[in-house]
Amino acid sequence: MNKVTIKYCPKCRWLLRSTWMAQELLITFEAEIQELSLKPSGVGVFEVIANDSLVWSRKEQQRFPEMKELKQLIRDVIAPDKSLGHSDKKN
Repeated sequence: MNKVTIKYCPKCRWLLRSTWMAQELLITFEAEIQELSLKPSGVGVFEVIANDSLVWSRKEQQRFPEMKELKQLIRDVIAPDKSLGHSDKKN
């Protein structure tokens, strides 16, 4: 079962960004993601976890992910053979 969790800081007002990212991931991976959750977390936290693997941390990266790169990172964990069309990596 593929599961994605987005942890966000409610004090930083990142709920709207988190819900938008969740929506985009659910649209892109409608057949692959069985569960997606939003979890309020500590101050300054923004993390995306796929199948228990941390794929993005705002603390580590010092920025939010672009949607294209987040989709690629999620895809690499939950559906490595899936084409993302125009959002795919350029070799």
